[in-house]
Amino acid sequence: MSTVNASGWRPEMGESDVMAAETFTGNRALMLEEALIFEIGDSHTTGVDFDPAPKVQSRLGGLERNREIGLPGLSEPETVRHYTRLSRQNYAIDLGLFPLGSCTMKHNPRLNEKVARMKGFIDVHPLQPQETVQGALQVINELAFWLVDLTGMHGVAMSPKAGAHGELCGILAIKAALDARGEDRPVILVPESAHGTNPATAAFAGFSVENIPATPEGRVDVAALKARLGPDVAGVMITNPNTCGLFERDLKIISDAVHAAGGYVYCDGANFNAIVGRVRPGDLGVDAMHINLHKTFSTPHGGGGPGSGPVVLSEALSPYGPIPFVAKMPDGSFKLVEEEAAGEMHPETFGRMTAFHGQMGMFTRALAYIMSHGADGLRQVAEDAVLNANYVLRSLEGTLEAPFGASGPCMHEALFTDNGLAEGFSTLDVAKGMIDEGYHPMTVYFPLVVHGAMLVEPTETESKAALDQFIGALRSVANRAKQGDPALKSAPHFAPRRRLDETLAARKPVLVWKEAELPIAAE
Repeated sequence: MSTVNASGWRPEMGESDVMAAETFTGNRALMLEEALIFEIGDSHTTGVDFDPAPKVQSRLGGLERNREIGLPGLSEPETVRHYTRLSRQNYAIDLGLFPLGSCTMKHNPRLNEKVARMKGFIDVHPLQPQETVQGALQVINELAFWLVDLTGMHGVAMSPKAGAHGELCGILAIKAALDARGEDRPVILVPESAHGTNPATAAFAGFSVENIPATPEGRVDVAALKARLGPDVAGVMITNPNTCGLFERDLKIISDAVHAAGGYVYCDGANFNAIVGRVRPGDLGVDAMHINLHKTFSTPHGGGGPGSGPVVLSEALSPYGPIPFVAKMPDGSFKLVEEEAAGEMHPETFGRMTAFHGQMGMFTRALAYIMSHGADGLRQVAEDAVLNANYVLRSLEGTLEAPFGASGPCMHEALFTDNGLAEGFSTLDVAKGMIDEGYHPMTVYFPLVVHGAMLVEPTETESKAALDQFIGALRSVANRAKQGDPALKSAPHFAPRRRLDETLAARKPVLVWKEAELPIAAE
């Protein structure tokens, strides 16, 4: 009887038998099929031995757990191997170009990581006495100074944890300013070319949202915006550069018109990487703008976090910004201004955005990035980001249609449409084909103003060689879609998983593991 190894292969197996075994196990060479962690471990065992817990009086007030926790028990090797195998099925900026548009997936310099892990930064706790964390407070204060300086604004709220959180902060500051004026202005105007979180944020804050159309060249229709301004308009939320990859060159005109009508201007700063060191939003009349430290200033995106979205504020809105914030005292020390001192130092604040003070690790990384680049380096960041995006845009002329290619140079990202693909082929097929080429797909079907949108943001950290490799892959897949290659309809073929039913996955996702019921033997 032949021996069978862990993958199901026997020495006398032929090629077809080996393929059948592969199909059975799901293993692909060194890429091993990985079971769910609940299927590896047993909830009745643990990888660590503990002494019996001492009997003590409960202080949980009746909230004690009355059933097993239901988590799998794994040994250390099992745990490490499980998560390492999963990580190999993922894509990361350390593996290659990450083309997601409006995401600024740039390289995270290791210098930033080294600084963030220095003693005094990595081991601080938000509840420590302030006199014991003066260095950390100084870092927050120093970063705040440079963010204000780079944007030409008056103040900054450091505590928001992400871009959308920052949007909410800015809108709440606008709401507080209007309340202080005794005015009820229930409407926020949002251009079609803005980020999708903008209308969601305004609605969440209690405003009604009205869209402002774009011109044929992909920018805000200034005439339509001016026509809609009135005493019911609280302000406008505008993304600059916008999601079509274009600079809103009329932003100062828009700001002046909104201010004349009694409103405020919120700028979505997610695409600040394209203009950092070259354009100061404060000079364009912006009243509030969030800055994604995990985009422009290279801190890690992580798996849904940790983000950081400080909000710079104009002189008109600074009095209403949130607490806490760091203040430098006359004796040179730093103080975290919270509720106890707000009445004296920040009486008009709208309140608190988060439990503590923001993402300390991200503050440290961002400040290291700013100081290592300097003013000239940050300016070059923007210039190289724009150069790379335009190189992608022009290199794909004749392959993919660029709906705003004639609107002048793009900024940080190149926008394409699915026009010209063979009948029955779509942006989704191109995106799935890029996975087989070894790339994470670009942003797809966004912005909504472009049919079958494909949004590519290469960032400044990619070399010409890396760009050429990506462009070659995208050109190859796009040409296959234009020629109607049927294999593209079932791509990806070499990924750990084949193509999902996108509709079913969105509407009926299976998010909870349930232990299979054991069959009951017949009597």
